[in-house]
Amino acid sequence: MIVVSDTTPIISLLKANCLELLKNLYGQVLIPESVYRELTENSAYVKEAEIVRAADFLQVAAIENKKSMHVLMCVSGLDAGESEALIMYDERKADLLLMDEHKGRIVAKKRNVRFIGTAGLLMLAYDKGFLKPEGVKECLKIMLDSGIRLDKKICNTVLKYIGLEAMY
Repeated sequence: MIVVSDTTPIISLLKANCLELLKNLYGQVLIPESVYRELTENSAYVKEAEIVRAADFLQVAAIENKKSMHVLMCVSGLDAGESEALIMYDERKADLLLMDEHKGRIVAKKRNVRFIGTAGLLMLAYDKGFLKPEGVKECLKIMLDSGIRLDKKICNTVLKYIGLEAMY
C-alpha cells in the first residue's frame, strides 16, 4: 500500500506521542519535500524535527512535476505541502492520502483521492488493536491541549465509536 501524508496528521500524532501509529498501520509513509521542510525547519520545534528525522518509516520523496504543484497552489489556494502531497498521490498512484485541512480535503474529494484524517487514523488504530479506548482518548486530549485544531464534534464521534462517552 502506498500512503502519502501532508504535514498536519504527522504533527498531530507527533504531539500526542503516537507517531509510531503510522509505522504500525502502514509500514512506510511517503512525504513530499515541502512537508519534510515544514516538519524539520522550524527553529521552535527542534526536538520534534529530530523525531521526524529519526523516523525511518517516513520516506521523503520529490514530486516530478513542480509546475503542476505551482498551478494547483495558485488555483486552489493550498500551501506547498498540501499541493505536493496531492501531486505525489497522483504521480505515485498512491492508495491513500493523510490530510486534515478542510480546503485540501475538498480538493482531494474533487480529484477522487482516497484520504483519511488524524481522527480517522485514531479510529483505525483502535480497530487494528494498536490503541485501547483510553489511549485514543488520551491522544485526543493531548492534541487538543497542545493546540491541534480538531473539531470537537469529530472528537465526540471518535469517542462514541470506541465506546466512550462524548466529552466535548
